[in-house]
This record gives sequence, C-alpha cells and structure tokens, in this order.
Amino acid sequence: VQLQASGGGLVQTGGSLRLSCAVSGRTFSRYDLGWFRQAPGKGREVVAVITWSSGSTYYSDFVEGRFTISRDFAKNTVYLQMNSLKPEDTAVYYCAASARGTLTNPRSYYTAPNQYDYWGQGTLVTVSS
Repeated sequence: VQLQASGGGLVQTGGSLRLSCAVSGRTFSRYDLGWFRQAPGKGREVVAVITWSSGSTYYSDFVEGRFTISRDFAKNTVYLQMNSLKPEDTAVYYCAASARGTLTNPRSYYTAPNQYDYWGQGTLVTVSS
C-alpha cells in the first residue's frame, strides 16, 4: 500500500487548507485511515481518523470542530479539510492506513501511530501569526 499526501503550504492564522492523501496498492475500503501531525521537537499525534467499515470519525480534542476528515472511494483518496487554522497547527501532517480491522467497540478508534501499518511521506503545514 502506498500513500501520497499533498496540499500543505503556508497560510495565515484563520485560513484554510485541504490536505489530500491518495491511497494505492490495495483495496482502499479495507483500511482505517488517519491523519497525524508532528511539530518540531514533539511526538507524532493523531489529528483525525475515519473507519473503513462505517465511515465514522474521530477527532482529537484540539481540533475543536475546525477540521473535517472525509474519504472518496471513487478516487481512493482521504481528505483533511482544515479551517480556522492557528499557529499551533504548524506541523508536518501525515496520512496513514491501518489494516488491523474493525474494533469490537464501535466507539473505539485506532489513534496510536504504532497501530498504523502504512504511512505517507508527510506534507508541511505552516500557519503564520
């Protein structure tokens, strides 16, 4: 499975960006897909997740309703729409795919980086103040 992330860039505080992640190599619909980010000097943290089975979504608390994760089966692509960006959103953003299958608890999600099997190369988002 290969993942190709794109859409990062420089934006002012309050601006918007849409990240895209094209997935190829295996059946797109069988993976939970996540967006993670890593700021300089910090660990990688989950931003949002969308499950393959139901399309349900998870967002980290810091998102505060500003971001939306979505997927397009026809294009084998997952998106992260980011609005009302803040300087603290500055990071390299990574898309990832987990092949671990559906969790028993429908309210559970894969949120740890080590639960993901495939990673894109990352795209840099810089939010200026």
